[in-house]
Amino acid sequence: MSVKIPNGTTFEIAATLGDATPFTAITNANPAVVTAAANGLSDGDVLVVDSGWAKLSGRPARVTAAADDSFSLENINTISLDSYPAGSGAGTYKVATDWTQIAQITEPAANGGDQQFLTYGFLEDDDDRQMPTTKSANSMTLPVADDPSKDFVAIVEEADEDKKPRLIRANLPGGSKIYYYAYVSITATPTLSRNNLMTRTITLSLASRVTRYNAAA
Repeated sequence: MSVKIPNGTTFEIAATLGDATPFTAITNANPAVVTAAANGLSDGDVLVVDSGWAKLSGRPARVTAAADDSFSLENINTISLDSYPAGSGAGTYKVATDWTQIAQITEPAANGGDQQFLTYGFLEDDDDRQMPTTKSANSMTLPVADDPSKDFVAIVEEADEDKKPRLIRANLPGGSKIYYYAYVSITATPTLSRNNLMTRTITLSLASRVTRYNAAA
């Protein structure tokens, strides 16, 4: 058994999300292999994918097996032909750069992601039945100490203003990382509660499923 506490976790936001670069094909594989001519990528680069495959669109991913005309999406499994119909996954990707720490976070909180159910019954049934449907929308709040001098403040305020999603990275103790593609907002004024820390609240409204990379064993 290996359990951990979150103490020491840091969050970063990518200040820059590059222009959309087209890719011409993607394989049904684990990991998925992307065909993109003269891509200039290196292993470890982080990007977000916009694909003809709806389940892949908006997913953050790290680059591995980078080559001149192709690269793999680490831990992205597109084997299922039902979810990822062959030949229809081409699209674009954007590379995240200029990572900046979101500092002085107090108590993060995750919200949503609960399984929803269809409850139904037939005329002859004495008991209702359930089957799973979708999961509720996910969000996360990051209360931060009110400190306008921090570099991340201008980046987050810009994201709040332009309403375009950003890439966020959580660096967990032990080396695991979680990537979020989310709309970012921040409260305009700090809390003003006597004898308590002045804080502003950053909200991450997730635009896709998160991608987690566990630390190497």
